[in-house]
Amino acid sequence: MTSKSRERFTTPLDESEIKARIEAALYAAGRPLSPKELASAAGITSKRRAVRAVRDLARILNSSLRAIEIVELADRKFAMQLKKQYNIIAKRFSTKPLIPPSVLKTLSYIAYFQPISSLSLAEKRGKQAYKHLKILDEIGFISGEPSGRTKVYKTTPAFSEYFGLSDDPEIMRKQLLKQSLGRGAKATKEESFLLKNPKT
Repeated sequence: MTSKSRERFTTPLDESEIKARIEAALYAAGRPLSPKELASAAGITSKRRAVRAVRDLARILNSSLRAIEIVELADRKFAMQLKKQYNIIAKRFSTKPLIPPSVLKTLSYIAYFQPISSLSLAEKRGKQAYKHLKILDEIGFISGEPSGRTKVYKTTPAFSEYFGLSDDPEIMRKQLLKQSLGRGAKATKEESFLLKNPKT
């Protein structure tokens, strides 16, 4: 361990500095962070202390800002995000999406056809699907269970909560179809495929 690393964990930090570091990490990450990741960002070893700090930060931020909030997801991860009513405005000015379009299409496919094996997904989305699975798993939006020589994937409660969808797969499918229908001509090729081939 370098001297800088030792200093990081031995120099006492006040609560305001811990919260500031956690706030910076949540802002920069663009995805939900675990207590372990928050503790690392804050320069402390206690995950419990990190959770206390982020919950306190959430109370402060959520009561003082109108458009941005910190939310605690079902899997005990935390995310900084826009409140849903401001998403439409933000999309007009956004230059970098939370998830790249190609990865988002893979996520949509998983959400609609879950549970789905990595092999079946690769057949539909190409070899890039394996890279997408790794990204989505790191974000915490999907989980995989071994099944023979492959894995079967489904969305997580964190995904449902983050995107405002039901945890029930059947209800989620209806919600996804409704969103695609509502977009009409603006629907992506992936969404159009889902509408035309919902049982494929």
